[in-house]
Amino acid sequence: MQASRARLFKEYKEVQREKGVDPDIQLICDDSNIFKWTALIKGPSETPYEGGVFQLAFAIPEQYPLLPPQVRFLTKIFHPNVHFKTGEICLDILKNAWSPAWTLQSVCRAIIALMSHPEPDSPLNCDSGNLLRSGDVRGYRSMARMYTKLAAMPKKGAESSHTL
Repeated sequence: MQASRARLFKEYKEVQREKGVDPDIQLICDDSNIFKWTALIKGPSETPYEGGVFQLAFAIPEQYPLLPPQVRFLTKIFHPNVHFKTGEICLDILKNAWSPAWTLQSVCRAIIALMSHPEPDSPLNCDSGNLLRSGDVRGYRSMARMYTKLAAMPKKGAESSHTL
């Protein structure tokens, strides 16, 4: 556990030092628990998620970095590789392809890449996966855009707590 604390503290210092270097990702460590983090990520351009800000929750195991963090979307998202109700993410690096070389920042980058390039053949959201597998890209993009507008964009006239 001491090694994982040291690694997370190192990542925390890097995040503080490099604030603003990656405008698409904002990582925030829980003040009272270094094993709990949240992230705000920008929806990638030229995707139905563009303009949205999505919140992720990280639960870091005590064996980190030997084991991957548990990451889930807190913001609702219509994506084949994200469970609509729980926010669970189907991504190989969070499962069997994990390496201690990955950092929380690079995990966020991989999730943004997944948002740009969904994998409909291993869906957690079957509705979304089925639209893509059947070739209905327009239907998928329309649904994904609708949920982005509903859940990931600030309401007009309302102050949003998640802005990047």
